[in-house]
Amino acid sequence: MISIRSIVHFVLICFPLGSVLQAQKFVTEKGEISFTSNAQLELIKANSDKAQGLIDPSGNKFAFLINISSFRGFNSELQRHHFNDNYMETDKYPKASFSGKIIEQVDFTRDSTYEVRAKGDLDIHGQKQTRIIKGKLIIKNGQLTIESHFIVPLSDHLISIPKIVNQKIATEIEVVFKASLVRQK
Repeated sequence: MISIRSIVHFVLICFPLGSVLQAQKFVTEKGEISFTSNAQLELIKANSDKAQGLIDPSGNKFAFLINISSFRGFNSELQRHHFNDNYMETDKYPKASFSGKIIEQVDFTRDSTYEVRAKGDLDIHGQKQTRIIKGKLIIKNGQLTIESHFIVPLSDHLISIPKIVNQKIATEIEVVFKASLVRQK
């Protein structure tokens, strides 16, 4: 399991120390990520409510992590086993992350809804890709909610699918992310 301490350590590596320590951050330990592989012969769905992360309003910076083995669902336990061992290789690449900066200016002090773009490094299967991912950021009563829907091409992260199952696993995976973040105390 990833702890908030791991997230803070990750953020300290990614961002300058001064900017992280000066602002009050928003954190989560229960972000929800689901993915869907809609291939010709099979529909595969899995999800996790173990995404952890933070947003630093002082520079619109963010960092999120997920332990790949926390995904549940699938069509069978064997399918989950193949996902972890054969495709995601969780022994070598146990975590996925997305860290960077929210492009649009956001007033974190007032209730509002923002259509935003997050630019950063999406690191899956040990392969970083700089991405701009659209999402919605909702601020209400001092709490943030983030919602996003995006596509991840497997080839961008060097995840290969054997020919024998290529009609059962999509080459592009649909990802939905939602998290509620509260002010860190």
